[in-house]
Amino acid sequence: MTPELENLLSLTGKKILFVGIGNVLRSDDGAGVYISNNIKPHGNIASLTVEVSIENYIGKINSLNPDILILIDCVEMNEAPGRYKLLKAGEVSDLTFNTHNISLARITEFFRAEVYILGIQPAGFGFGENISYLVRSVSDEIINLINDRR
Repeated sequence: MTPELENLLSLTGKKILFVGIGNVLRSDDGAGVYISNNIKPHGNIASLTVEVSIENYIGKINSLNPDILILIDCVEMNEAPGRYKLLKAGEVSDLTFNTHNISLARITEFFRAEVYILGIQPAGFGFGENISYLVRSVSDEIINLINDRR
């Protein structure tokens, strides 16, 4: 677990929106979508799934008026598969988001909320709908951490 994610989840009175990004047909790249689809909205926590078209959801995300926006996506961080990090938007310029038309570092400039990236190191981006065991396992851990904050 990252203490940074736990700290954000413990902030009272802050609306947190998790946004799942990724291509469900590219194995581990579907992890962000898998996580956002399994977050149960409660209290100050909500989720939105945008898959590969986050640019089409800028207005929707801003209209939801979150205090904190957490974009969930697979990120090449040169870590072991299944590792994850919570990064402030400004910390992602050197990381790779392989399957998107627009860089997440660039897209974060369009949001009014404080933006973080929850990056998950993929095992691979091969074609197929199955997420690797390591990435699915950490995704379930993240889902449980978020859903247990009731």
